Amino acid sequence: MDKKGALIIISGFSGAGKGTLVKRLISDYDRFALSISMTTRAPREGEVNGREYFFVTKEEFEKTIAEDGLLEHACYVGNYYGTPRAYVEEQMAAGKDVILEIEVQGAVQIKAKFPEAILIFVTPPSVAELERRLRGRGTETEEKIQGRLTRAKEEVEFIPDYDFILVNDELEECIKDAVNLIDAAKSEPERSGELMSSLRRDLGVG
Repeated sequence: MDKKGALIIISGFSGAGKGTLVKRLISDYDRFALSISMTTRAPREGEVNGREYFFVTKEEFEKTIAEDGLLEHACYVGNYYGTPRAYVEEQMAAGKDVILEIEVQGAVQIKAKFPEAILIFVTPPSVAELERRLRGRGTETEEKIQGRLTRAKEEVEFIPDYDFILVNDELEECIKDAVNLIDAAKSEPERSGELMSSLRRDLGVG
């Protein structure tokens, strides 16, 4: 029986290392595919349609919204961004576990439409470590650092909506822990609908 892939949402504080985690999961494991967002903003130099984003017009984006073709969407600085339903479902049907690196509000939107999605929130081991990492970048003004810490205060309120909290203390261990969490979640009966249906059918139940 062909096995359908899972939808995995990865969020976290700025400075938690979620971007690095996602890149390593994609590069180290063939089973994972990264969701590609749709946007109305113009491509930047070097960006390719269908690789960094699906670049569309405002009319095309709004038509996709009207057709319920997005798992989530938002508007930032006058441009739309969203997660195309068709692309995600095609990858999952092909057996890929699709990863979305997304903000907490988008994650909640997707969970409402896709209850079996696996939500993982990435955090450093402490707020002190979070601040240390933000300052360690050397690219942030004090104003931006304080803004990111303020944003973290808002994001922490969403953590109870997630299935797992993943502490990113040492990257290699974090990668292993992420894969283990995903495998465990996929084995839960409520996320194994196709297998459960097959077992019931073959056993002549219901």
